[in-house]
Amino acid sequence: MNFFEAVTARRSIRVYSNQSVPAEVMNQALDAALIAPNSSNMQTWEFYWVKSPAKKAALIEACLSQPAAKTAQELVVFVADDKLWKRNQKTMLSHLNSIPNIPKRLLDYYGKVMPLTYGYRFLAPVKWLMANATGLFRPMPRRPWSPRDIQEVCIKSTALASENFMLAISAQGFDSCPMEGFDETRVKRLLGLPCSARIVMVVSVGKADPAVPVPPRLRFQRDWFVKEV
Repeated sequence: MNFFEAVTARRSIRVYSNQSVPAEVMNQALDAALIAPNSSNMQTWEFYWVKSPAKKAALIEACLSQPAAKTAQELVVFVADDKLWKRNQKTMLSHLNSIPNIPKRLLDYYGKVMPLTYGYRFLAPVKWLMANATGLFRPMPRRPWSPRDIQEVCIKSTALASENFMLAISAQGFDSCPMEGFDETRVKRLLGLPCSARIVMVVSVGKADPAVPVPPRLRFQRDWFVKEV
């Protein structure tokens, strides 16, 4: 299946058949998620493939027992956690330092800019003031400056990873459904996640039940959304 076939074939499936999903299909899709674009390559994400029957049952309940969860063969929880930046920044810096003649600007970016961006949360008002003051004279990124902004960056990156995952599932002839209807507190407790973690979505995987018709895709008129300026 080529890219556009995979994009077109991907639908949010609410009821799955009993057909199992091979482990290699899941692993290939998870590997695709890992190479998704993400902010500054900080990779502030985790993907929880829930395989334990007990945890899977609890996760289905936390997803409000909706059919897309209850009939799924597999469930993956996509998590954003801005606290992962410290480990990943050190790993990135170590990798860059191993490359001969690495440009100093890259070392400064990961050695200075990343700690300033993700750390020093108590300086959020100062960051806001500096960014907006500088922006009066030249183009300047105005965000992220607050803890909420940083969390939002991580959520965006994790959402990109989940899209890679679902397209990879589609390309292999299986189906998925991204779910936002869940009790985040219960899901975090189930997975033992810290307060800093955010559940971006739970994605169910399986093969669509052929007995349940999938309605035609509905999209509004193109010119509402696509603007040429």
